Amino acid sequence: METTTIQKVGQIGVPIKDMERAVEFYKEKLGLTLLFTAGNLAFFDCGGLRLFLSPPENEEFAHPGSVVYFSVENINESYDVLKGKGVEFIDEPHLIAKMGQTETWMAFFRDTEGNTHALMSEFEV
Repeated sequence: METTTIQKVGQIGVPIKDMERAVEFYKEKLGLTLLFTAGNLAFFDCGGLRLFLSPPENEEFAHPGSVVYFSVENINESYDVLKGKGVEFIDEPHLIAKMGQTETWMAFFRDTEGNTHALMSEFEV
């Protein structure tokens, strides 16, 4: 395998405006494990993938970031639990695609920093 071939995603960076507020959201509301903080950086574990929160380095990057799709076993239960914790959902769980015997369901939400993310469940029907 070539050394330049992408092998996996190492971490996902999410731009934030308020570190304390963002850390509380990802830790307390989404239940992710805070690995460590360093200055104005925070790192969370999400099933072996590292989620990296930081304010933008400059104005060019001062906008909501990529959509992070959080896999959950039961999207309806996860939706209810997170909604009960005050997570702002954009929509309810709904079918996105059916490929053969597999259905993909999603529900989109916003974090406290204006970033849009989603819960995602895939299951056999």
